[in-house]
Amino acid sequence: MKVIDARGLSCPEPVVLLRAAMQSGEAAYQILVDNHASRENTTRYAQHQGYQVQVQENGGEWTLTFTK
Repeated sequence: MKVIDARGLSCPEPVVLLRAAMQSGEAAYQILVDNHASRENTTRYAQHQGYQVQVQENGGEWTLTFTK
């Protein structure tokens, strides 16, 4: 599973990183984000691409796991 650390980045950078990772064709990805906009935008993008989303919050940071 590919892990993307997008903490400290503002949109659209986390979405761009996620999109680039998804081009590899793996079945699962994780992205680490630290703001609500990135969490919402990456979740929306992944769902649009057909991925299921699991969200875990830890002290103002989120780990989002996307699986097909």
